[in-house]
Amino acid sequence: MKPIVTVPNPVLTAPAAAVTAFDRTLAALLTHMRETLLATVDPKGVGLAAPQVGVSLRVFITKPTVKAPIREFINPTIMRRTGDLTNGVPERGNKLEGCLSIPHIWGKVSRTSSLTLRYQDAKGTAHEESFKGFIATIIQHETDHLSGILFTQRVLEQKGVLYQIVHDEEGKEVLEEIPLH
Repeated sequence: MKPIVTVPNPVLTAPAAAVTAFDRTLAALLTHMRETLLATVDPKGVGLAAPQVGVSLRVFITKPTVKAPIREFINPTIMRRTGDLTNGVPERGNKLEGCLSIPHIWGKVSRTSSLTLRYQDAKGTAHEESFKGFIATIIQHETDHLSGILFTQRVLEQKGVLYQIVHDEEGKEVLEEIPLH
């Protein structure tokens, strides 16, 4: 397992390099990423990009639900974005997006509801596939990571609000708006 890199580490804001060798090193990275994602608990991660474990390569994995298998995406490129704009996880009622590399910070990010992605698998085989709903949101978030873009930058570009988790008088977690002025 590799530790998750958090802001302000510069690997998170630098564009990642393309994978050119589909070898043992890549296989080991994918294994470490799977172990790391599975170990997340608060919050439970649904995606992880290689820069989040300190490796500047165009690789990410997803696991949108507890029962879903982990999927691997190498050298991904979003070919088309279609559908309505959505915030967060529309099918779950959760409108806020977060990131394992920016703990305890949340915000609304408008993203398209469906997309077509071109990517390679761990053997280097090329694929093109369409995604919609929550998995499309995860893919957009993770491909942003590979371009050095964090969700907080998207929130600010969209003139949105960022929230942080604080504890109220009873010790219960609540969201509090972060003043940006």
